[in-house]
Parts: sequence; structure tokens; C-alpha cells
Amino acid sequence: MTRTTSASKNGPRSQRFHKFWLKVTAVIVGSFGPIFFLGTIPEFSGAASWTMDLLSWPIDGNHDFLAPTTRFLSALTGGFLLGWGVMIWCLSAWVYDKAPEFVRKSVIVGILAWFVLDSAGSFASGNSTNILFNILILLLAVGPLWFPAKE
Repeated sequence: MTRTTSASKNGPRSQRFHKFWLKVTAVIVGSFGPIFFLGTIPEFSGAASWTMDLLSWPIDGNHDFLAPTTRFLSALTGGFLLGWGVMIWCLSAWVYDKAPEFVRKSVIVGILAWFVLDSAGSFASGNSTNILFNILILLLAVGPLWFPAKE
């Protein structure tokens, strides 16, 4: 008979920690939603403009959100990202206990799909440095979810 310690019940490979990390992932993904939503309002578009400038390194001030098409795309992006973040949070709160492995895999597959398409689009649009930011976001968002929980 193996003895379960408190550390193993709460470690990075535990279901409890995975459930917590899903909320971290939800915040990482969802936090971009309000930033891009603000890009729809010229007076408040500074955060979205700065974020785009950072993600397309170097920071040179060449991004603005004055064009109506850019503002519309920012609205769509903000809505999708906030909705995706809320969905991940809800999966952790309402579904994870019933199907932890299916939730874990679903979130990972969704993040990988984002990573591949966003990175390919970044490359195609001449913003290859965003791929480095995508790698960082991928690693942070997935974190310990890469591996199944041991419980």
C-alpha cells in the first residue's frame, strides 16, 4: 500500500493543481480580451496598440487602432479571447471533476491549435518575432497540464 503525502496531493501533477492551473490558463487567455476590446475605442486604444507593438517587436509605435477595420478586428479578437478564457474557467469549475483527462486534453489541443495558426499567421504577415511570444504564452498557459495528473 502506498502512502500519499500532502505534497503529492497538491503537487504540479495532482488533479487539484491541474484544476488550479486551468484557472491560470483561463486568465492568461481571457486577459487579452479586454485589452483588444479597448482597441475598438480610439480614446482607450493605447493598451491594444502597445500590445500589438510589443508582439510584433521591436517597439516602434507603428501600430494604431484608428482604421475602422482594425477596430472591428480588435472587437472580434477581444470577444473570442475573453470567451475562450471564460470557457476554460467554466471547464475547470463545472466539468473537470467529472472528466479531468478530457478537460486537460481539450484545453491543450485548443491552445496548440491557437499556437500553430497564430504562429503561421505571424510568420506570413512578417511578424515572426511574435512566434517567440507565442512560445512563452504556450508554455505558461499549458504549464503542468502537459502531463496527466497522478491522482
